[in-house]
Amino acid sequence: MKTSGTTTSKPPAPSPAPASAWADVPRLKVRQFTDQAMAEVPALARQILDEICREHPRMPLLLDESGDLMALVGIRRALEDFVQHLARQDGRPPHLHLEVFQEFGRGEGLHGRSLNSLQAVYRLGVRLAWRRLAEIGQRASIPPPAMYELAEAGFSFLDGLVDESVRGYAEAAAREAGERLRLQRKLTQAIVRERTTGEVDGAAGSLADLAAHASRIGWTVPDRVAIGVLQRPARECVPPAAGDDVLVDMESEQPLIVVPDPLLAGRPEQLRRAMTGWTGALGPAVPLAGAAKSLRWAKAAMELMDRGLLPSEGFLHCTEHTQAMVLLPPEELMDELAARCLAPLAECGPTQGRRLAETLLAWLETRGGAPEVAARLGVHPQTVRYRMRQIRELWGEEVDDPDRRFEMELVLRARRLRGHISPSANSSPSGV
Repeated sequence: MKTSGTTTSKPPAPSPAPASAWADVPRLKVRQFTDQAMAEVPALARQILDEICREHPRMPLLLDESGDLMALVGIRRALEDFVQHLARQDGRPPHLHLEVFQEFGRGEGLHGRSLNSLQAVYRLGVRLAWRRLAEIGQRASIPPPAMYELAEAGFSFLDGLVDESVRGYAEAAAREAGERLRLQRKLTQAIVRERTTGEVDGAAGSLADLAAHASRIGWTVPDRVAIGVLQRPARECVPPAAGDDVLVDMESEQPLIVVPDPLLAGRPEQLRRAMTGWTGALGPAVPLAGAAKSLRWAKAAMELMDRGLLPSEGFLHCTEHTQAMVLLPPEELMDELAARCLAPLAECGPTQGRRLAETLLAWLETRGGAPEVAARLGVHPQTVRYRMRQIRELWGEEVDDPDRRFEMELVLRARRLRGHISPSANSSPSGV
């Protein structure tokens, strides 16, 4: 209807629920049917359980607090609920004893089985129940339309039982996963714990404790491990899927991973795929008793990544950046050594000092003549000869002393890693 340019309409009325075929069955016949069915429930429940045991002989039969078989109690209650629902004829769904069927699902989950066998058991029970109810319906002269409707209701009831078992199964799976994560974290912390020299040299008891922790989650104790430190990409994130044998501790402030046998064939590729999208560092492979050492290197690498001295994206392997890991962390010692070794450069300006430092490092790395050093720096050989004369004037005989040359190369490589000296034009130092 249109009024003042506005169209209004009433929402469509809900469709009435289809009439039940049981509404046309005389109440007396309904009562006869339900009375006979209820009388046969105990024997029917026993028959269903016996048939289930024949079809599924490995299905465990547990007792409840009263000493009765839980499965038998559950079947009997389900049959009683279904029949009583039929007798009420009030349109309400049948009542379910939820805890019984949730417990069935929890039992499957806790024993590591799938729900397939349990659902097959339910279907078998419904078929047997329908067969007996059909016989009772025939004796009570229940019309076929009502019995067809009863069959549909039975399978709908089955869906409800399955839903409750799924809920119990999911609860058990979550509980089991939580317990595994707790044990996994406990094992991880035990592995990376600092050990005394005595423990590392003769750690029979310590390693026995680790083996006991590991057996609780089915983890095979390896000879060597590498420890990794991760940067959490988000507050709530899914742990990296690095494989069942890689331990992950997401509860620590910095998530940790324990990689067993890191040099195993295929392990690097497995980690590369699993760590896509993650930032972190993996320490070197060490004997299990010395895992804390691997963790220290991984943490040191993360600090260098945070400072921009190592690539700050992706999952970094410490062993691929050995030069940086060795030269960069001891800053105080390296700065003191630099102050002594590079003292002659204090007489030069910043630009000249940097060029002389780059030339000295190129010469120390190549130990070649002016042409080789010039090619490394991308300058003219005559420029190199001029700079080398300056270097000899500044350092004198020290540039010919093997120990002094070694110290100067260490210092200059560290300065290059920190970005204080430009990389050589025709070189890419290893470990950077």
